[in-house]
Amino acid sequence: MTEDKLLVARAKQGCRDALGSIYKKYRNHLFILAIALCHNVDEAEDVVCEVFISFAEKLYDFKLTGSLKAYLSTCVANQIRNRIRQSSRKTTALSESCAITSDCDGPCDKIILNEQLEQLSSALASLPYEQREVIALRIYSNLRFKAIAVELGISANTVRGRYRYGMKKLQSVFSHEVEK
Repeated sequence: MTEDKLLVARAKQGCRDALGSIYKKYRNHLFILAIALCHNVDEAEDVVCEVFISFAEKLYDFKLTGSLKAYLSTCVANQIRNRIRQSSRKTTALSESCAITSDCDGPCDKIILNEQLEQLSSALASLPYEQREVIALRIYSNLRFKAIAVELGISANTVRGRYRYGMKKLQSVFSHEVEK
C-alpha cells in the first residue's frame, strides 16, 4: 500500500494526524499551482483551503484510484476554473495582486529572482486560461498529457495542442524580452 493510500485509509478512520499529513505533504505544491493559474496569492490560498476542506468533508466516500497529488491538483484547477466562470472577469494583472517572492542568499540574488518570477508570472497571465491550465498541470503537477486529458475531460491531442501553443507563446514573449 502506498503512503498516500495509507494516509487516506487512516484519515477515513478518523485520524486527524493523517489528514494533517496529507495537507502538509501537498499544500506547497497546490499553492504554487494555484498561483500559476490565478495569479493572485490571496485567491490561491483560498482555493487551496477550499479544496482541502471539501476533500475532508467528502473523505468517507472518497476512493483513491490513482495519484492523490494528481487528484488534488485537478481539484485546485477545477476550483479556479469555477471561480473564473462565476466571476466572469479577466485575469488580474500581477501588478494588481501580491508579488510572488522567494528566499535567496543575498539581496542581489533576491532582486534578480523576484524580477524573473514577475516576468514569468506576467507571461503566464498573458496566456488563455486553457493553455495556462495545461502548462501548469504538466509542469507543476508533473502530470502526463493523458492524465490531464482524463481529468479535464478533453482529448489528449487537445491537451498537447494547448501545451504546444502555450509554450510557443511563452517562448515568443521571452525571446522578445531578450531582444530588448
